[in-house]
Amino acid sequence: MTALTLSTAAAPGLRADAIVIGVAKGAAGPVVAPGAEAVDKAYDGRLAGVLETLGASGAEGELTKLPAPAGFKAPLVVAVGLGAEPGTKDEDTGWTAEALRRAAGVAARALTGSRKAAFALPVDSPGAVEAIGEGVLLGAYSFDTYKENGGQAKGARAKNGKAPLAEATLLGAKPRDAAHKGAVARAVAVSEELNRARDLINMPPNDLTPAIFAGIAQAAAKEHGIKVQVLDDKALTRGGYGGILGVGGGSAATPRLVKLTYTHPKAEKHLAYVGKGITYDSGGISLKPAGHNETMKCDMSGAAAVFAAVVAAARLGLEVNVTGWLALAENMPSGSAVRPGDVLRMYSGKTVEVLNTDAEGRLVLADALWAASLESPDAIVDVATLTGAMMLALGSRTFGVMANDDAFRTAVHEAADEVGEPAWPMPLPEHLRKGMESTVADIANMGERMGGGLVAGLFLREFVGEGITWAHLDIAGPAFNEGGPFGYTPKGGTGSAVRTLVRLAELTAAGDLG
Repeated sequence: MTALTLSTAAAPGLRADAIVIGVAKGAAGPVVAPGAEAVDKAYDGRLAGVLETLGASGAEGELTKLPAPAGFKAPLVVAVGLGAEPGTKDEDTGWTAEALRRAAGVAARALTGSRKAAFALPVDSPGAVEAIGEGVLLGAYSFDTYKENGGQAKGARAKNGKAPLAEATLLGAKPRDAAHKGAVARAVAVSEELNRARDLINMPPNDLTPAIFAGIAQAAAKEHGIKVQVLDDKALTRGGYGGILGVGGGSAATPRLVKLTYTHPKAEKHLAYVGKGITYDSGGISLKPAGHNETMKCDMSGAAAVFAAVVAAARLGLEVNVTGWLALAENMPSGSAVRPGDVLRMYSGKTVEVLNTDAEGRLVLADALWAASLESPDAIVDVATLTGAMMLALGSRTFGVMANDDAFRTAVHEAADEVGEPAWPMPLPEHLRKGMESTVADIANMGERMGGGLVAGLFLREFVGEGITWAHLDIAGPAFNEGGPFGYTPKGGTGSAVRTLVRLAELTAAGDLG
């Protein structure tokens, strides 16, 4: 991953491939943002005019390259748009962390193939340092494992591309300031784990079976002092995990349930995170139609997010106990696959009539939710690429938040907003529960077609222990970006919900989450 350093050096004398500056969209044209004063001075104070002549407006995500002025050791200036200048709206007090994060990400992506870049963006607080650092580290991400020479050596170039930006220096930040150093440390820990989640999501399913995923989790747990327990198919059978076994029964790659336990000696609260980990989803006997299978390696994004968040919590040393449950299975059609009409007895003892084998995520989550409930945590949050209906409702960049407690749903939504992950609170209408009534089992895994994302949430609620606060994040839209990259978000796996889960753990540790 890109190396991140802090420096108080002046931009003109810094040896780098490029100097990155910010430009805002002002009322009368582009405005050079704070942090770039030395660069503007070298252009005799006319940098804004030069950028306007080149077509720059300061709009968010806009990127303009121009030769560095005489006397600079870096040959290139990269101006990245920050959006509207603070103060153009009454409520504006400065650039948001997300605006800085996105701008840094755009610049980092544009500098692929560069050895070193200096970022002279507005740095007026540790929060700004952290946001810019995250933007750089997430924006520079590249998944090159399966390209020629990919991942063979640091800085190695893939056959059809260039190596990511190797080093980024944040100018204006204070290398000896404890708050600034802490901001960088948090940015590195969270970004490295989020990028680990992206790697897992992008891995082809032939190389990421449930057993392999479990092995990766075990290795990371050992490295970071996390306790790990892996239940294989035999242990799942002995334990009566009918949901996970039913979904995984059609595949030669047998299912797993992974429990990751991070504890802190001063912790007073316990959070449980549950992730859907379908390493490949064909739909099973209810086979997906042509055109809907190609990206189904991403159906384990929820488990990847939970895994990354638990490791990040351990790396940050948060004073909260966090347990992660990874419900891992491959959903395939075969003679041993679960059939529409089958009835499964879940780990909780409830029976489920399977009406559609492509509604499999809720089945594996149901078992893991009940297992998490048995430990009586203060709250449970599950994360899943669960329903196409949620994508229809909220699009491809926003995840839905449902909960059995309105205040907790609001807290989760606010945490997501705080870290720059678009989310939206969704209801759990009681009248939709009737559609899942079954004549042969306690509940069916399908209900009314309209409001399908909410129906799935109601199904999951049935497997949360009584009195336990719970939230469900349906990340079906933002988990996998099939379009072009934007901001610090790459094409492919995004790592959606990792930062929200980490923030929830931080708020809980601080006593600010109930």
